[in-house]
Amino acid sequence: MPVFNEAEAVTLYVQTTRSVLEGAGLDFEILFINDGSRDGTLPRLMELANADKRLRIINFSRNFGKELALTAGIDHAIGDVLVPMDVDLQDPPELIPQFLEQWREGYDVVYGVRMQRRHDNFTKRTSAAWFYRIFNCLSRLKIPDNAGDFRLIDRKVADIIRQMPERNRFMKGLFAWVGFNSAGVPYERPQRAAGTTKWSNWRLWNFALDGLFSFSTLPLRVWTYIGAVVAVLSFSYGSFIVVRVLMLGIDIPGYASLLTVVLFLGGLQLLSIGVLGEYLGRLFIEVKGRPLYVIESTYPPTPSSQPASIKTD
Repeated sequence: MPVFNEAEAVTLYVQTTRSVLEGAGLDFEILFINDGSRDGTLPRLMELANADKRLRIINFSRNFGKELALTAGIDHAIGDVLVPMDVDLQDPPELIPQFLEQWREGYDVVYGVRMQRRHDNFTKRTSAAWFYRIFNCLSRLKIPDNAGDFRLIDRKVADIIRQMPERNRFMKGLFAWVGFNSAGVPYERPQRAAGTTKWSNWRLWNFALDGLFSFSTLPLRVWTYIGAVVAVLSFSYGSFIVVRVLMLGIDIPGYASLLTVVLFLGGLQLLSIGVLGEYLGRLFIEVKGRPLYVIESTYPPTPSSQPASIKTD
């Protein structure tokens, strides 16, 4: 569970999840990744961990983002299966036994499918639907509609994800990329139990761009075809103007049309440079080879938690 300023939610989450897992007779641990919280999340987690040794905490040195917090959780979690989920209880812990039933039937990945999102506003529901549609159109890799990070993954799937070194991480895509036998479990997404969402519309927009540019090169390829079409149209129009002047002697001042064409082509060029910049920026981050995240401490303390440790390739 990645947590960022979730002091209001962690206690209720632990009580609810622990009750479900104990009721199912499971041997489990609950691993929290404190992603640079600035409220009372870490002290509250430490209180809970003192009372229950099945809770572990990985404390980042700063906020690295949810995708890297998920990565750290997969890197450090133990057990036969892993279940990444949100701490706000919008991912119902009651589904975990159903996930396990599917896993015992031979599925290596079991993901939750959000059938209803009544508690999300219209903008979020619409943008989410369009994101899945656009992503699956642009990328050869297909991700299930309305499937988030809430899922069960087998240990062998987790071991493969741990080998992936990229720094611009889109976990939904990585979960889908590994393949294996998968099954979906539909559920109605409930309202957040406590606290407030940390995902603004701007962050969601940038997150969607990361997903698209990480798993598709079509935005680059399409500008080849756009350039070819514009070049053909420009040559055709230029030929028409030359022939018209030579045959009819009509000289066209063309200030308005010339300005329109210049502005149109300039806009296309800037847009294409922007697409190139998105890919180049991600390449720049990858080649620097910096650690994915920095762990300041773990709780309970382990020998590897002092001094601070880092995750590399």
